[in-house]
Amino acid sequence: MTLSRTWQEHSDQQEPRPPATSVTPAQRELRLAVVGLGMRGTLGRHIADRRLPAKVVAVCDPVVARRERSRELYPEAARYADHHQLLAAGPDGVILTTPDDTHEELAVAFLEAGVAVFVDKPLAITTAGCDRVLDAARRTGTRLYVGHNMRHMPVIRTMRDLVVEGVIGEVKAVWCRHFVGHGGDFYFKDWHADRRRTTGLLLQKGAHDIDVIHWLAGGYTVRTQAMGGLTVYGDITARGGQGERTLTEWFAPETNWPPSSLTGLNDVVDVEDLSMMTMRLDNGVFATYQQCHYTPDYWRNYTVIGTHGRLENFGDTEGAVVKVWNSRRSGYRTDADLVVEVPSDDGGHGGADPRLVAEFVDFVRAGGPTLTSPVAARQAVAAGCAATVSLRADGVPVDVPALSRELVDHFAGADDAETRES
Repeated sequence: MTLSRTWQEHSDQQEPRPPATSVTPAQRELRLAVVGLGMRGTLGRHIADRRLPAKVVAVCDPVVARRERSRELYPEAARYADHHQLLAAGPDGVILTTPDDTHEELAVAFLEAGVAVFVDKPLAITTAGCDRVLDAARRTGTRLYVGHNMRHMPVIRTMRDLVVEGVIGEVKAVWCRHFVGHGGDFYFKDWHADRRRTTGLLLQKGAHDIDVIHWLAGGYTVRTQAMGGLTVYGDITARGGQGERTLTEWFAPETNWPPSSLTGLNDVVDVEDLSMMTMRLDNGVFATYQQCHYTPDYWRNYTVIGTHGRLENFGDTEGAVVKVWNSRRSGYRTDADLVVEVPSDDGGHGGADPRLVAEFVDFVRAGGPTLTSPVAARQAVAAGCAATVSLRADGVPVDVPALSRELVDHFAGADDAETRES
């Protein structure tokens, strides 16, 4: 794996190591490291912003410019180009925000060293890779947390609460339409466009939504079928990629319309820009997920249908509402029986990112149940991988591999408990 080797082989002048201590993490301020300084490498800033009992004492990235830019966010952190050097410094935990194809190897390396790991979604780019990470956590007893921040998004929490309260009865179907309005800039100008690095966007981008569908439905996908293709961006010949630049350096939405006018796409573009999948869950719920990377607007729309009604979100950030129809039959009507305004908070994704980091810090210090789930993260990847196989086989149904009993038992009763609550 080329990028994994890049992370291991780069080296530069190492800064002084943070001092080690024999006091347990639960008794003192956690010493954390941010590994990967791209777009999600800013997550660690919430530690200081929210005055959490932790500190970013080190950062790690093979790109010199990114390490230098990180001085603004993490001025007191030691800087490393190689994760082996960082391991030798002995942090309590790492926030792993590297490219997707490096998650498996790096997560296993840190877990086997006894370092608590936050892996940003997706957990890995293959089902087998996810199982290997979960098994490393089981074997070593090291704490593993997966950054599915949408479980902390106010719009998702609002819908989840309404489902648990029973306002639409027993859930029978979940639909999601994902309008990825900035898809060309976000996913087709760098490594995301290369299936060797992601498997495909039905997994990479869809892992969030598949996890939310599973959470709202209270079950996991066992069989899936999908269709889709590379319908717009594959025809664009203005390639060359963006080198070591990050999204903030090339994103210019006001100049990139229509989508066919984009330039600077990755040299390799072989992931689908339009995907549709159907799912049968282990509890009898049926679901569908649709993803398009060239819509004019950017948001997600979830519809949840139960035995006594339907709920649906309109908008997914500030100003969003969730509407419920559950009192009577009717024709088309906009006057829902219940309208719930979605609260908002400061921080990325409607305040979800700082809550995500706070939960990780609490989990490393004290353990216990978490809103996110390594098992659920694996099941989202497994469903996405199976759907991608189906899509590339022209819609042949594909079964999702079951998680081993050993791993199910290891994680049961902790983070996965709430996943089955409804």
